[in-house]
Amino acid sequence: MANGIQLTKEGYEKLKKELEELQGPVRMAIAEAIREAKSHGDLRENAAYHEAKLNQTRLEFRINDLEKALLHAKIVERPEGSGDTAHLGSKVTLYDEEFDDELTITLVGSFEADPAKDMVSIGSPMGENLIGKGVGDVIEVQTPGGTTRYVVRNVEM
Repeated sequence: MANGIQLTKEGYEKLKKELEELQGPVRMAIAEAIREAKSHGDLRENAAYHEAKLNQTRLEFRINDLEKALLHAKIVERPEGSGDTAHLGSKVTLYDEEFDDELTITLVGSFEADPAKDMVSIGSPMGENLIGKGVGDVIEVQTPGGTTRYVVRNVEM
């Protein structure tokens, strides 16, 4: 983590908000669930207590991960003079030549990546190929099914 965790400003704020939520209301709700489960008696065979303690452990691990990420976060702004080229935080529309399909993705740091929400890490094969590319450029991405070619249709911040 010597170089830090690259985040967009929006990604940093989102993680900060999640941390605040987990440290406040979520932590309090789990503590209440533990108190409630304890009131039911014998803890050795109390499924609600064990589930609440497991949830508490998961919560504390997530809080720890978020604290470390925010501590080492490096908010990356669009480079000066980058024009209309793709960088961290860019929303890029791509045209898949083989399937005659268009997709729009947002380039983010690896900690923010979520392919299900079209948030692609700049460290992924697609992200690495897109950095510095502009409208009309063609990229090729190696996938398990072979090479996929995309044409950059639009780049916006």
